[in-house]
Amino acid sequence: MTTQVQTATQDRQGTAAMLRLLWLTALSVAFVAVQSVMAQARPESFADLADTVSPAVVNITTSTMVARGTGPSPMVPEGSPFEDFFREFQDRNGQGNRPRRSSALGSGFVISEDGFIVTNNHVIDGADEIVIEFFTGEELEAELIGTDPKTDIALLKVESDEPLTFVPFGDSDTARVGDWVLAVGNPLGQGFSVSAGIVSQRNRALQGAYDDYIQTDAAINRGNSGGPLFNMDGEVVGVNTAILSPTGGSIGIGFSMASNVVTRVIDQLKEYGETRRGWLGVRIQNVTEDVAEAIGLEEPVGALVTDVPDGPAKDAGMLAGDVITSFDGSDVADTRELVRVVGNADVGKTVRVVVFRDGKTKTLKVTLGRREEAEGQAQPATEDNAPDGGIADVEMLGLTLSPLTEELREQLELGADVTGLVVADVDQASEAYEKGMRAGDVITEAGQQGVQTGTELQAQIDAAKEAGRKSILLLVRRAGDPRFVALSLE
Repeated sequence: MTTQVQTATQDRQGTAAMLRLLWLTALSVAFVAVQSVMAQARPESFADLADTVSPAVVNITTSTMVARGTGPSPMVPEGSPFEDFFREFQDRNGQGNRPRRSSALGSGFVISEDGFIVTNNHVIDGADEIVIEFFTGEELEAELIGTDPKTDIALLKVESDEPLTFVPFGDSDTARVGDWVLAVGNPLGQGFSVSAGIVSQRNRALQGAYDDYIQTDAAINRGNSGGPLFNMDGEVVGVNTAILSPTGGSIGIGFSMASNVVTRVIDQLKEYGETRRGWLGVRIQNVTEDVAEAIGLEEPVGALVTDVPDGPAKDAGMLAGDVITSFDGSDVADTRELVRVVGNADVGKTVRVVVFRDGKTKTLKVTLGRREEAEGQAQPATEDNAPDGGIADVEMLGLTLSPLTEELREQLELGADVTGLVVADVDQASEAYEKGMRAGDVITEAGQQGVQTGTELQAQIDAAKEAGRKSILLLVRRAGDPRFVALSLE
């Protein structure tokens, strides 16, 4: 009996050992497979890609005549005994205030065999001579076709006896965070140079309204500006434009304007020599949670219209207080999204714009104007004229409010078409103060209705409470600029 028990125990131990061995074997196979996949994902070398794309990348040298004295000069304290010495030295060697020629370096890339070249606007801005140096060492003088300072893109053209090697644009929308990318250019004037990295993030915005940058950790330095950012298929997915750095050198945070933005700009520069962006004609702000609650919008999405000057939107019946939720069939998440889709739309196109107004959606048909023309014209805001209020100061919502008298209108330099209540003082412990309201602001609307007296404002507050609102939406103007502020009623 004892022998049988020992045999069974040994069998179980043998089976367990066999299972452990099988498990370790499977784990090893899986580990090897993962390593194999990782090895396949990481290229052993970028040499083939660099060989393919480098002939289309160019160095750009610009020169500009600048007045003597506009550049850096020795720091000499005024009245110092050395002041006369340095002035005489500069006059003797620099020939006084005679203009001098200044040079700058950058990068670019050829996009067609007939000689179109893309670079940054800041690389060639103000230049009176632009020289292109090719990978072979050949140099050609370039003609400026057009620029777009808003996206920092410029289009150049050279004339060559032979077809030029060029690179195609890729679809930047397909670039994923973690994808390998290759930056090629002329960093710090060192000539053709290649650096590799990954896409660190997408859809970055720096300062411009049309920003759509790819962030990368590929080394980008001064002189790389205007150079291409390639995907692994040798397609340009970005134009290297800026770096974030406390030192002026690369710390692994570089930005390339996405190719899908660049191609639209380039097509317009080729055809017109300038950009032609769509223009809706509204002033807007983002919809915050308290604003959404105040107007009965389920989610804080869309672009809140703060003003509708003369233009396409006004002609179509759009009103201040409307929330634009859809433009030409595309959902509008926020103001940045609206600016982007409107700018990309064709001038003169009639589009459907869905707005949220008074708890309902309404579709408007807007024929777009051209932004570049509109920006050159003054767009005064207009309001319905009304008589001045004739009541004493009132206090509510943490605000001390005064009727808009002619004296106040003159002091605040307000036009005759502006009506409302003037903020005389703001309680610093109030929500209104926290949200940026200050003395001198003018409340022109409350609950999307015009107000000129404290009684009218109180009526709108009471109406909001009766409707179950937790806050009321105020349209506030400061120095002519409107914005909406939602203040709690609880």
